[in-house]
Amino acid sequence: MFSMTLADRYELIHDAPPVDAYVALRTDAGLSPKTVEQGAAAIAGTWFFCHIRERSTAQVVAMGRVIGDGGWYFHIADIATHPDHQRMGLGRAVMDTLVARIQDTAPANPYITLLADPPGRRLYEQIGFVETAPTVGMRLR
Repeated sequence: MFSMTLADRYELIHDAPPVDAYVALRTDAGLSPKTVEQGAAAIAGTWFFCHIRERSTAQVVAMGRVIGDGGWYFHIADIATHPDHQRMGLGRAVMDTLVARIQDTAPANPYITLLADPPGRRLYEQIGFVETAPTVGMRLR
């Protein structure tokens, strides 16, 4: 797996960000807006969370989390980088951290999934994710 060192202006934290920062970064990064109540439940139900904070401002600028059963199924969600901090390797650092935690902690052969919106597809492919066709992701309307 590729490993990138973060610039000194950032710090990677192996924990969830504060709920207000989680909700704000989702919106700032173009993900669907969520309420503080939804954010609190998401954080509470997370198997592993990491985020990146800018040292000088303490602003949460990137994040991602893993939900799953801890046995074989792990789903990566909420990969987000603030637009002012994109193209600096932060999304890659978050993804590498999440995948490494799963591989280091889970039993052999974990099933790792994610839903890839167009902006993230290139990054996910670089890490080794492939389409699941003919399986198609679905959601309830």
